[in-house]
Amino acid sequence: MRYLHTMVRVTDLEESLKFYRDALGMIEVRRNDYEGGRFTLVFLAAPNDEGTANEHSAPVIELTHNWDPEAYDGGRNFGHLAYSVDNIYDTCQRLVDHGVTINRPPRDGRMAFVRSPDNISIELLQEGERLADAEPWLSMENTGEW
Repeated sequence: MRYLHTMVRVTDLEESLKFYRDALGMIEVRRNDYEGGRFTLVFLAAPNDEGTANEHSAPVIELTHNWDPEAYDGGRNFGHLAYSVDNIYDTCQRLVDHGVTINRPPRDGRMAFVRSPDNISIELLQEGERLADAEPWLSMENTGEW
């Protein structure tokens, strides 16, 4: 397992970049606009991590800006912790064996979400290419929020 990023939702992307990039001195390493989903992701690295920062290496912060206005209360602005794993299916099975609910099963062979005992959302991402479809994950429904 390897730590990937922490996601924070922001209401004003430019104001947030003034804080994280301009004031704190973080470096923008990647930006993706998702027209269909109506959101933008901006990944920032600390200056000493910039040279190695990408989706699967140095830790970064992910600023998520939803284009449609939304009030964030009750911690909704903090999104999730993210980790890559060697085998998403084996990891999810180990979690199930320990009594953990898989909130968003890895139906796509790539991504799953679980929650900690304190309700912190944790994203698990398959390292490398997605795995082939497999049961019981393929037909498993979402449970609760993730």
